[in-house]
Amino acid sequence: MVFTLILAACGSSETGSASNSNNEKQANNEGNGASGEGKKKLKIGTDAYYPPFESIENGKIVGFDADLLEELAKETGYGYEFVNLGWEPLFLEVRDGISDFGLSAITISEDRKQTYDFSVPYFLSTNKILVPEGSDIKSIDDLKDKTVAIQNGASGQAAIDKVLGKNSSNVKKFENNNLVILELVNGGADAAVADNATLEEYVKKNPGQKLVVVEDKEGFDSEFYGLMFQKGSPLKAEFDAALTKLIENGTYTQIYEKWFGVKPDLETLKE
Repeated sequence: MVFTLILAACGSSETGSASNSNNEKQANNEGNGASGEGKKKLKIGTDAYYPPFESIENGKIVGFDADLLEELAKETGYGYEFVNLGWEPLFLEVRDGISDFGLSAITISEDRKQTYDFSVPYFLSTNKILVPEGSDIKSIDDLKDKTVAIQNGASGQAAIDKVLGKNSSNVKKFENNNLVILELVNGGADAAVADNATLEEYVKKNPGQKLVVVEDKEGFDSEFYGLMFQKGSPLKAEFDAALTKLIENGTYTQIYEKWFGVKPDLETLKE
């Protein structure tokens, strides 16, 4: 049922070809950099249940992050394997050096920076609230005494904890955002909280479900996503340079417009 939801919303082998797996958790993409001779093949972990950043289509991980990774590999000359690990295992693998880095719409935060190194930011985001049409929820403060679904460990959880209280029984935490949205759709929650791009994409793809996205700029801070590395990783400098080049030469904007239909705010991103 979750897989069906993913497909409805959308529309962790060699690049350009698809390989099917009996277990979606094992779905992966393999790609080769333009000049990868002499460089090791990188393992990049993700949680492929976060469209339009990453999702699984015909056994292959697709999305904004997947396209960005392909261009980064060309720029740096690395071959790579893009592997669907799941959200929490992704953090463990990067911390322990099993994966070379994580790419999965990961918010850069001061808390996470105690354990990981992050690239320069590659995406500006904010959390929003998904509710049924006609809901009286118009801001984060309206979530008091409501049942809220959210991804466990997601950046928006801190904001929700401030309103409902840490470890509140009214907060339902799930492994990924497809399960978060499914809980709302099935009536198990009054609202769902997630990244704006994910919620807006879902509403656009599923008009018959009569859901709306609520913005609260005061309640949720702007966030930036980055590539997440093990502390002290020598790869950070290479990928910082590659990301900066893709932003400067227009490649990043082309990928952004493909997946989001608008131009990115490059000035804020650079600042």
